[in-house]
Amino acid sequence: AGGLALDARRALFAYLVAFVYWIGIALGALILLGAFHASSARWPVVLRRFVETVPQSLPVFVLLFVPIALGMRHLFPWVDPHGLEGEMAHAVHHKTPWLNPTFFVVRAAVYFAFWIAVAHLLRAWSVRQDQAGGVTLTRRQRRLGAGSLPFLALTLTFAAFDWMMSLDPRFFSTIFGVYWFAGSFMAAFAVVIIAATATRDDPTAFGHHMSLEHFHSLGKFLLAFTAFWAYVAFSQFMLIWIANVPEEVPWYILRIEGGWRWVAAFLALFHFLVPFFLLLSRDLKRSPRALSLVAGWLLLVHWV
Repeated sequence: AGGLALDARRALFAYLVAFVYWIGIALGALILLGAFHASSARWPVVLRRFVETVPQSLPVFVLLFVPIALGMRHLFPWVDPHGLEGEMAHAVHHKTPWLNPTFFVVRAAVYFAFWIAVAHLLRAWSVRQDQAGGVTLTRRQRRLGAGSLPFLALTLTFAAFDWMMSLDPRFFSTIFGVYWFAGSFMAAFAVVIIAATATRDDPTAFGHHMSLEHFHSLGKFLLAFTAFWAYVAFSQFMLIWIANVPEEVPWYILRIEGGWRWVAAFLALFHFLVPFFLLLSRDLKRSPRALSLVAGWLLLVHWV
């Protein structure tokens, strides 16, 4: 409230960063759950209940989205295009059918409705299965988990375009949604690892029932998606930079010159190189405490 009173625009930008960070983790967990069902994987059964629980936070994000909807004129230049000039005005004009306040809110409602419905059904059927047994509910979960994945990918991608990429209507990237997914999916694994390590001594918690093989598998996923994030981030940069199209390169010029250069170098070093080589260690992946330290660090650099 104090930030909004002093500088509403900066406060809302900080709020938006926090919003997309945390909702990305919840969506990463939902996609992970769908992947478990699609692959009929057996090894993650012990941690599946926790993965089912994380996306149950999505209804809270509906309320948390309200300040963004109410303050969108401070965030997005396309909300009030009358004061825009030159290239920005040209870009906004051609995107008006998509980038307008009414359609923006309607799309957000569709995203939330779909995400919440999938998360609710997968958990509800799982809880009922524990009581009723049988295979009917298992089949429903597998069908919904696998069938929802393409639509989860599409809605997450368009949410990334709406909530982040449209902050600068002059920026064009067809894989920006994949970039957000890569970091959020990696962060979801990091959250599972930290929660499992923190609950190892509690007989009623899922972490108590996880073996070193489970941690080893989670560590391999963390390694894989640390590399995948770097691959997507570099691919997005390389394709824009090598094409050298005047409409596209200014977005990256701003991010590799001046003070932002050090942020870019920090991410290359500590979001990829250091954790990548640390996670190559088999011993580290089989040490819950050491693995959770790396996971905690990756959550920090993911926010950066």
